[in-house]
Amino acid sequence: MDLSSLKPCEGAKKEPFRVGRGHGSGNGKFAGRGRDGQNSRTGGGVRPGFEGGQMPLYRRIPKRGFTNRNSKDIVGINVELLNRFEDGADITVAAMKEAGIVKNPRDGVKILAKGELVKKLNVTANAFSEGAKQKIEALGGKVEVM
Repeated sequence: MDLSSLKPCEGAKKEPFRVGRGHGSGNGKFAGRGRDGQNSRTGGGVRPGFEGGQMPLYRRIPKRGFTNRNSKDIVGINVELLNRFEDGADITVAAMKEAGIVKNPRDGVKILAKGELVKKLNVTANAFSEGAKQKIEALGGKVEVM
């Protein structure tokens, strides 16, 4: 068996039904659209969200708040997760991504203080909490802000 011998299953491929091809086809003349009305015309129909003149849902529902376009999406990482690295390692955002601690660094990575750190590490990240800084430096490690 090779790729050139593959065929679709029986009944998987079906010709599209061609409408408006005369009376003999069973779907001629108005081609299933009916005789009159907005939807019978080419380009007819209503826009998405239109409810026939009734106040549409998107206008009936109250609007609250706003989305700040300038906000940063920072990923928080607890200091206990850094114990995966070896003692004395230099840790960057790229190293955390490679180790599977961070999937997508988005706008930056902030190291938070939850948990215990047992290794001396040199950490480079976008931001640090005060507690995390103290825990890293207490073991002789270095903290560097990108």
